[in-house]
This record gives sequence, structure tokens and C-alpha cells, in this order.
Amino acid sequence: MMRNRCFGSKPGQEFYADYHDNEWAVPVHDDQRLFEMLILEGAQAGLSWETILKRREGYRKAFHNFDPSLVALMTDQQLEALRENPGIIRNRLKIYAARTNAQVFLTIQKEFGSFDRYVWGFVPQKQVQFYGLTFKDIPVTTFESDAVSKDLKKRGMTFVGSTIMYAFMQAVGMVDDHLVGCWKREGM
Repeated sequence: MMRNRCFGSKPGQEFYADYHDNEWAVPVHDDQRLFEMLILEGAQAGLSWETILKRREGYRKAFHNFDPSLVALMTDQQLEALRENPGIIRNRLKIYAARTNAQVFLTIQKEFGSFDRYVWGFVPQKQVQFYGLTFKDIPVTTFESDAVSKDLKKRGMTFVGSTIMYAFMQAVGMVDDHLVGCWKREGM
């Protein structure tokens, strides 16, 4: 049966359809998974999400299955070695941002008890929903993504601009932007 999806319906995009159907806009409250999406969304800056999803396993291997306590301890030598890893985007700034962001992530966990408690505190309800007919109807930033971005930058994170944070919020289900006509929206 052919499902109407927001994205991932083209032949050869089964991995993208799986992401759409099972992950995108599904609320996430696990800190390690939140860290994973934070790193992947930062890596996506200037690229397509499809490009990053194709390298997701490479990122998991390169960054200790997204364990922030292990990523925070990565040495410059380990990070430099990743610049030769074809399984990830080899941008030096993005690679080093993973360590910096892991260190800040751990500080936030200590302060709030969990990153989950911190980040979900930026949305006024359990999940913000937009009802667009096309992606042109969906914002790329919101007041909430602006606030998260500003606070994370103040704390020392990088690659957390408002557009990146809005994409993060979509990925972890803080917002639900499934389009009108998508089977996920119709199934609600």
C-alpha cells in the first residue's frame, strides 16, 4: 500500500520513509537520543537531512553511539582522525562541535537533572503542532527555537542556530509538522 508522506516516498528512499514513519515528530525523552539528534542536526547545517541519515551509522561509530560522557572526553587527536572518516561529514568545525556540545550537554544534565527536562521546558505544551499543506506553510524558526538557540549558545554550544534547533525540535517531536494529507497526520 502506498502511503502519502511528507517526504521519503521516492524510489530508493526507503530509509527516509522509515525515518518519516517511525521517528520524525515522535516525542523523544531519552537524553542519549536527544544528544544524537543534536549532533546530527548540527552536522546537517548547509546539507540535506537525507545526506546525514545516510551517514547515521558512521556517526554512531565515530561518536561512541552518542554517549555524551564519552564524546566529551574525546581528544584533539581522536577528533582530527575523524576528519579522514568517510562515514561522517568531515567538516572540522562540526566534528569539534560534537565534543564542545557534549561538555555543555553534561553541564545542562547536572543543572536540570536531565537534558530532557531542560529542552522540553521551552515548549508551552507537550507538543506544538502546525497544520501546513506544504512545507512552505511550516516555519523554519519559531519563538521557541530562537529561545533554545540563544540559551544553548550562551552556555557555549555551537551549530545550534535557530533553524538548526527548529529542525531538532521537529526530529525529537517537540513540534509536529506532518503535512495535512500525510498518513501520520490523518492517523491522529
